[in-house]
Amino acid sequence: MNSMDDTGVEAGPASGRTSHTHRLRGLAVTGFIATLAAMVATTLAAALAQVVGVDFEIPDGGETIPLSGFAVVTGFFSVVGIAIAVALLRWSARPADRFVWTAVSLTAISLVPPLLSGADTATTTALLGLHLVPAAVMIPTLAQGLRTRTD
Repeated sequence: MNSMDDTGVEAGPASGRTSHTHRLRGLAVTGFIATLAAMVATTLAAALAQVVGVDFEIPDGGETIPLSGFAVVTGFFSVVGIAIAVALLRWSARPADRFVWTAVSLTAISLVPPLLSGADTATTTALLGLHLVPAAVMIPTLAQGLRTRTD
């Protein structure tokens, strides 16, 4: 079904798709900028923790988590968050509310592995905090991005 707007230009289904594509693309760009910020913030927080004596050694295998590992994992899971936000924008009637609920739930679940790792108290505490740093960047940014694109 096509209609005429004030300019006399016919607006058909294609213009709706363009608007929808623009909203999805805008959310993705916002998300990727937030991902970079979350990666930097998490890596800096991990470096600061190392400066004050946290060794990030995980007893199972005796491996030490490198700083680059924090950036990579933060980037990966932030992109997963963007994908969830984009899917909710596309298929949910209340994407911002659903995103916040989902992201907070997944963040809570992500706190379990550090508690089970067997690492010393300082490492466990730092890892718990480092799970919250990217969540504090990504969740509000993507939720706000969803709200501005659905209003």
